[in-house]
Amino acid sequence: MLKKNKSMMKKTVLGAVIAMCCTQAPAADYTDGNIRKNDFNWMQMNLMQSVDAKVPYGIRNDTYLELEFGARSGIIDLYGYVDFFDILDRRQDDRHGGDNFFAKISPRFSLDALFNKDLSVGPFNEFYIATVNNIGDRELFEHYVGLGTDVKVPWFGLAGMNIYAHYVRENYGADNEGKWDGYMFSTNWSTPFCTFANGSYLNYQGYFDYQFAANRIANQPLYSNNAIEWYNGIYWHSEHYAVGYGLKYFRNMALMENHGGAGRTTGPGHYFNLTYKF
Repeated sequence: MLKKNKSMMKKTVLGAVIAMCCTQAPAADYTDGNIRKNDFNWMQMNLMQSVDAKVPYGIRNDTYLELEFGARSGIIDLYGYVDFFDILDRRQDDRHGGDNFFAKISPRFSLDALFNKDLSVGPFNEFYIATVNNIGDRELFEHYVGLGTDVKVPWFGLAGMNIYAHYVRENYGADNEGKWDGYMFSTNWSTPFCTFANGSYLNYQGYFDYQFAANRIANQPLYSNNAIEWYNGIYWHSEHYAVGYGLKYFRNMALMENHGGAGRTTGPGHYFNLTYKF
């Protein structure tokens, strides 16, 4: 899904842990040396249906299974997912006969926990060395490395924000392979806004990823030097299930210029989701 960052995304713990963190948002104080006190982990399966997405080369509608997970363990704050495309093996699926999977693995390494310090300043709750690794099953392998923080935002609670430099290991033979090329800003959020008597709740969750200054490939006809993915989801959550809808805005998806040879890569797309939480 969604990155974004997502941060990530980006992007959601989808449960009581996130609800608690968003509402209380205490400073990450590790001066007592106990870097394990905030440990947690979660995992879920999402059955996703994309409708009119703006993925390059006409990939609009796809039914895919997403294994999504996250954890905090000592200094490591982990988010990731693996998407398995065309999970129903339908000829009508735009991914049919194409790529089989996409994985995003995004560990962040807490500087507060590493140095046993409370580095919080104003709304900036905790600081990280932030990374993202994107892996496709054919010729895509890219890395992002930078700085991240958790920011206390009115109404939203804690939002993750990260700024990265972009290193391209493999990119379908493009000129920026083996080079640093551009930057990305990402933010993600998960905000409960309505709780029901049975403990279930409605959640606003999403992410915003902005890639820019990818100038090593911008002079090629297919490519742009900037891209946006912005996901806005409204989800109902219970202890073990979630159902949601997401509206996603694409701009030059995957740094592919809109109508530049890869088809339409700018505009809105829709996502429908059924989730089981472990």
